[in-house]
Amino acid sequence: MENSGTENNIEHVKAHHHPHLIAKRLADGPDSIYLKEFIYGAVDGAITTFAIVAGVAGAGMSAGVIIILGFANLLADGFSMAVSNFLSIRAENQHRVNVRQMELEEIEHFPEGEKEEVRQIFAMKGFEGQLLEDAVEVITSDTEKWVDTMLQEEHGMTLQEHNAVKGGLATFCAFSLVGFVPLGTYVANWIWPGLVANPFGWSIGLTGIAFFWVGAVKGKFVSHYWLLSGLETVAVGSIAASIAYGIGVLLKDLVG
Repeated sequence: MENSGTENNIEHVKAHHHPHLIAKRLADGPDSIYLKEFIYGAVDGAITTFAIVAGVAGAGMSAGVIIILGFANLLADGFSMAVSNFLSIRAENQHRVNVRQMELEEIEHFPEGEKEEVRQIFAMKGFEGQLLEDAVEVITSDTEKWVDTMLQEEHGMTLQEHNAVKGGLATFCAFSLVGFVPLGTYVANWIWPGLVANPFGWSIGLTGIAFFWVGAVKGKFVSHYWLLSGLETVAVGSIAASIAYGIGVLLKDLVG
């Protein structure tokens, strides 16, 4: 059964290497899946919101305080993270434009020096002799390809421009949706009093599941063992929650 699955996967990969599919994929460029933004927002949303829940519960304060502080965190911190991510992506896009313009000007004013940079770049890749000179000639015969090569090889930049608005929205949505999980039981009790007998205990369990799910999704996308990735995220969240709960208990004793 395992061999059959492996063979199917090999056939699937082989089908994607048909010449016309390769050409289309390269022409379209890589997809912007915004995985980093989603994982970043989801993990931070769950950790910060549950830290508030754990800290307030540790201090022995009311469920109403938990709901107020929790929602304040969801909206304010989620918005702050989304805006920060939006500005970060936009700055990266603007930097790419500036570097491209700089390379265009250098090619225009110092073409021989820029050709030498291309020559040395490809020499480090193993090109030599006439093959190296041919590669330099091909690359530098097209200004756009020339600039693209310098962006990737000299500056280590990607050619794809990411959508700053979508990146910010991905962060905010993930933060808000997953961050709501620790508050769910308290909101349920607020709407239907007495529905959940132990809201903090259920909050711990549901948040642990949320942590594990986010980690497992991350592991699936980066080809990392999903179980280990899920447990890793649970461990990080548990440490943060334990610190918050301990601080809540400590401050309760100090103030009380």
